[in-house]
Amino acid sequence: MTTLDLPPAAAAVPAAADAAAEPPRPEKRVRLGGVTAEDVLTLAGALTGSLALNWMLYERILPFSGAFGFLLCWYVLFLLGYFAIGRLQWGPLMVRDRLVSVVAWSSGLLVVGLIADQIGFVLARGLDAARHLNFFTESMDHTAALSPITSGGALNAMVGSLEQLALTTLFAVPLGIAAAVFMSEVGGRMARPVRTLVEAMTALPSIVAGLFILGVVIITFGFEKSGLAASLACTVMTMPIVTRAAEVVIRLVPGTLREASYALGGSQWRTVWNVVLPTARPGLVTAVVLGMARGVGETSPVLLTSGFTSQFNADPFSEHQVSLPLYIWNYVKQPYPEMISRAFAAGLTLMGVVLILFVTARVLGGRGPGRLTRRQVRRIDRSARRVEAAALGAR
Repeated sequence: MTTLDLPPAAAAVPAAADAAAEPPRPEKRVRLGGVTAEDVLTLAGALTGSLALNWMLYERILPFSGAFGFLLCWYVLFLLGYFAIGRLQWGPLMVRDRLVSVVAWSSGLLVVGLIADQIGFVLARGLDAARHLNFFTESMDHTAALSPITSGGALNAMVGSLEQLALTTLFAVPLGIAAAVFMSEVGGRMARPVRTLVEAMTALPSIVAGLFILGVVIITFGFEKSGLAASLACTVMTMPIVTRAAEVVIRLVPGTLREASYALGGSQWRTVWNVVLPTARPGLVTAVVLGMARGVGETSPVLLTSGFTSQFNADPFSEHQVSLPLYIWNYVKQPYPEMISRAFAAGLTLMGVVLILFVTARVLGGRGPGRLTRRQVRRIDRSARRVEAAALGAR
C-alpha cells in the first residue's frame, strides 16, 4: 500500500480557502478631526487670558468704551493668545490649522447668533399680536389707532403679498429662464449685451425700479396704483436674480448630455427642453425661490406703485393694495404700542413666508446630485418596462 504525503504548500491551500471564505470585517470609520482635553484647555486658557488682558487694556489703560469695541478687541487678543499658546506645544502647520478652525467656528457661531437674535427680537416684539387669531383673520379697516390688540389684523396685507408674489413669479420666471437659456445655449452676438444688461439690473436699487414703473406705467399710461403695478416693479427686481442663478445652473449641466442628445437626432430646442432643463431642475427651483424671496420682501417699489390702504382688497388689478412690507413700514412708525406690535407680528409672518419658500425649494428641488427622487425612480421603471415590452414585441 502506497501512502502519498502532501507537500506543505498543498496542505495550506484549504486553510487559505477557509480564510478567504470568512465574511469581511466591517469597516471602521476614522475621524480625522477630534477634540481632546488638551484642545479644550488651550482654548479655555486663551479665552480667559485674553479676557483679562482686554479688560485691563480696554477699561484701565486705553481711552476706549463701548460693548462692541470690547468684544472686537477681545476676539483679536484671543486669536493672538491662542496662536501663542498653540505655538508652544504644536508645530507651525498644526497651529495654522487649529487657528483657521477656530476662526471658521467662531464665524459660523456669529452668523447663527445674529440670525437667532433677529428672530428672537421680532418674536418678542410681535408675539403679543401674533398669538391672537384675529391678527390672521381680520383687516385694519374697522380698527382705530388706540384699539386693543384683540381687534384688527393683517389679513389684507397677507392676501396682497401672496397675490403680488404670484403675479411677480408669473412674470419673472418665464422671462428669467428664457433669458438664461438664450445666454447659455443660444449665444451669438446679442448674448454679451443681454448678459451685461442683466448684471447691471442685478445691482439696480429697488427704489429705481419703483420709480421706473411709477413714471412709465402709472404716470405715462395712466394706470392706477394697484397690486399689478407693484408686481411689475418687483418683477424688475426679481427677473435679474432668476436669470443669473438659472444661467449658472444651466452651465453646470454636463456637455456630454447635450452631445448624446444631438447624436440621437435631437434638435437644439428638444435638447434644451428634454435634457438640459430637467437636469438643471433642482438648481432652477432654487433660483426661482431666491427670486421670490427677494420680491416678497421689497418695500420701496411697493411703496411707490401699490399705495397704502387699510381696506381689504383682493383684486390686484384695481385700487390700492397693501402688502406685508408696506404694512410693516406704515405701522412701525406709529407712536402706539399696539400698532408697533402688529408691525412686528407682520414681520414675523413675513419671515415665516420666506421659510416656507426655502423649505418648498428643498422639497421640489430633489435630493441633490447623484440621488434620484421617488418620481424619477418611477419614471425610470416605466421607461424600462416600455423598452422591455417593445423588445418582446419585436421578437
